[in-house]
Amino acid sequence: MPETLGFRPLYRQVKAIFVRRLVDGVWAPGAVLPSEGQLAAEIGVSQGTVRKALDELAAENLVVRRQGRGTFVAEHDERRILFQFFKLAPDQGAPRFPDSVVLSTATGLADAGEREALDLSESDSVIRIRRLRSFGETPLIIETLSLPQKLFPGLEAGPIPNNLYSLYAGHYGVTIAHARERLKAIALTAEDAAVLGVAAGDPALQIDRLALSLDGMPVERRLSLCLTQEVHYLSDLR
Repeated sequence: MPETLGFRPLYRQVKAIFVRRLVDGVWAPGAVLPSEGQLAAEIGVSQGTVRKALDELAAENLVVRRQGRGTFVAEHDERRILFQFFKLAPDQGAPRFPDSVVLSTATGLADAGEREALDLSESDSVIRIRRLRSFGETPLIIETLSLPQKLFPGLEAGPIPNNLYSLYAGHYGVTIAHARERLKAIALTAEDAAVLGVAAGDPALQIDRLALSLDGMPVERRLSLCLTQEVHYLSDLR
């Protein structure tokens, strides 16, 4: 039966239907989508309308078109994260994905900043992950992540992979669609400087990132303190 459509531009309505399927897990990461003709017949619109909706999803990195193979739900592999979400690049050489070492994991009631960022109540708990990220043997970033425990039950008890976004999508059905970042220059505390192997008071770039799911729900706050002596923040504006 064709979907019930409203009064927005038709391709936008079709796009919303597709996004809802991604949110609900009807289309899982890595899955191949039905053909444009099949989708058009199912929803009751033209194939051109379906193509335009899929073009927007591809531009937002939510689906991937592969010539001769079809359209696939995007996965949070390292290549996608590197170019969509990880913006630090070496001053010399090609961009690459950093390694990670987990320093600590803990759970507790969300503090005021976490409640505001993640839209939580005073009774909600969060998982806090602190990890060190490096390029080879060179420490680069200290990250502190805050996650709503109700969205990621048990995450703190298992191994914490380097690629967390893939874990969110594959195990918990939470796909990171986009993120907002705030950047600020700060002086490192003695504790953070010791972990990074530099002097207290040395400068660092602070990146405060809020990651949002496909339906716009805030699901992760990530505070990163980055050394920039040999790297830079690269933003490709279009």
